[in-house]
Amino acid sequence: MPEEILDKPNVVTCTAPVNIAIIKYWGKRNEELILPINSSLSVTLHQDQLKTTTTVATSRSFQEDRMWLNGKEEDINHPRLQSCLKEIRRLARKRHSDGDAGSTGLSHKVHICSINNFPTAAGLASSAAGFACLVYTLAQVFGVEGELSAIARQGSGSACRSMYGGFVQWLMGNRDDGEDSLAQQVEPETHWPELRVLVLVASAEQKLVGSTSGMQTSVKTSCLLKHRAEAVVPDRMTEMIEAVRRKDFVVFAELTMKDSNQFHATCLDTYPPIFYLNSVSQQVINLVHRYNRHYGETRVAYTFDAGPNAVIFTLQQHVPEFVGVVQHFFPADNNGGDFIKGLPVNHAALSEELKQGIGLEPIPKGINYIISTKVGPGPCAVEDPAQHLLSPDGLPSKTV
Repeated sequence: MPEEILDKPNVVTCTAPVNIAIIKYWGKRNEELILPINSSLSVTLHQDQLKTTTTVATSRSFQEDRMWLNGKEEDINHPRLQSCLKEIRRLARKRHSDGDAGSTGLSHKVHICSINNFPTAAGLASSAAGFACLVYTLAQVFGVEGELSAIARQGSGSACRSMYGGFVQWLMGNRDDGEDSLAQQVEPETHWPELRVLVLVASAEQKLVGSTSGMQTSVKTSCLLKHRAEAVVPDRMTEMIEAVRRKDFVVFAELTMKDSNQFHATCLDTYPPIFYLNSVSQQVINLVHRYNRHYGETRVAYTFDAGPNAVIFTLQQHVPEFVGVVQHFFPADNNGGDFIKGLPVNHAALSEELKQGIGLEPIPKGINYIISTKVGPGPCAVEDPAQHLLSPDGLPSKTV
């Protein structure tokens, strides 16, 4: 019996959020440590709609480290994954040698199982949520406490920002060892309750040029990227943090759109150029500007990461009408309940004056669906053992 107890895996499950950069990170000064050429700022999205769930199990009966992602076994020897795993184990050993009895099973192998409730690698920051969740869960398993964002950064740069909820900045830092390249919370998720987020999913396909290779090419070939990092971003960071703190939607929205546009301009300035936006993305940009122009004020903002999906920021009172506008100009087969996922959105009738004021040609099926969400908290542990993704034998449970 004691033998069975010793072999019983130590199992921990956690969830972590997606973040959307409003001042973009693009380009590294150190590839290995993932140190950026500029600071960035993001909004953490609510995990009720978008999250990664990760279960980590350790047992002396496990023969080797193994990992499953979205139901498929992956190579555990991926360099970035190994960086995170080695660093957590190193800190756990250090803590153990310092006399803390909290880190047990340091020599045991780990089994990791992770799932996203959104399309992976479709410009929805899946790697950020994934590595943040991995690091947070491993830290819980091995009893590692304190600053974890620098470890998450070594998995995926933007993952460091998913270690916190609310509004988060990633300080580029100056040190060669990256010790000062960390994420910090600017304001918590409760700071701006009226702010709403709509993810317009134009494509769930994997992108042609991944972020890592895209950044490398941009750093080598784009003069605009260097100018952006040195002359534009520092002031923009200051202005954006002030806008968030004041809850000044107009400044927040205009800076968000300008920074998204400049990021995609650096992609075009890359040689050969990189195209992350498609014709639907461009139509969304037109739609937002025409909608704002119709009302003579900035009510809605867009931002695009390295993919065609638009992330829309607006205030709660404008959500029903703007969703109605999207449904009108991007009519879908399932334009009923299935078209809107996440937080419920009330129906709003559109005036003919508004439709004519926008005056765009509708693109049928341009948007697959909308995820309605809001600003949310950082990673958290899941207490219910029924939510574990790994069975007692350390293999993925049947539901994964």
